[in-house]
Amino acid sequence: MALLPHITFDTGKNPQHSIIWLHGLGADGEDFAPIAQQIKLPVTVRYIFPHAPMRPVTINGGFVMRAWYDIVEPNISGRQDAEGIRTSQSKVEALIAQEVARGVAQRNIFLAGFSQGGVVVLHTALRQAVPLGGVLALSTYLPLGEQTKTEMCAETKSTPIFLAHGRSDSVIPFAVGEKSKDALLALGCDVDWHEYNMQHSVCEQEISDIAAWLKFKIQAG
Repeated sequence: MALLPHITFDTGKNPQHSIIWLHGLGADGEDFAPIAQQIKLPVTVRYIFPHAPMRPVTINGGFVMRAWYDIVEPNISGRQDAEGIRTSQSKVEALIAQEVARGVAQRNIFLAGFSQGGVVVLHTALRQAVPLGGVLALSTYLPLGEQTKTEMCAETKSTPIFLAHGRSDSVIPFAVGEKSKDALLALGCDVDWHEYNMQHSVCEQEISDIAAWLKFKIQAG
């Protein structure tokens, strides 16, 4: 499988930790690169920011934009593009495999994603036979809930999840984020829940919390 086009930068020589960070709908890999550069960690890290494929998005009148999957209707709990989500899963797994081939242990690979990107990283991480280092799922939701119950690997329950949401989010309502948190806890997942006074975005306190969480998980690992 051809790898997704992506931006890569290393914080030093010979990184033994990798963070694969997925953008939201209509953005691209450049979106979170500046934020990642604000995060200071005690180890050398390789950051990978893939670009989602260009595709028509139904809810936006079929307009072609970068998207990890199609959005068919405003109701997130309604029809979901399972095929598109699974296709993006396979593309993220190809990036994970690339990092493993480079000598990075899977337990030292983190997935991060905002909005649509968060959907894909949650979906992907829960289906890994070998647990990842952790997941940053920002302003997002858990997709394909019923399928997740039967498809998730028991080993991945130990994968730490940083789940964050804005209380004033008008794109993915706060209640949807809370429902996803409750669903993950019911599955037995290790969830660290954060909520902020913001809309569908990222705030300075959230970046600070992400840095502290990553530092703790990397040192603990």
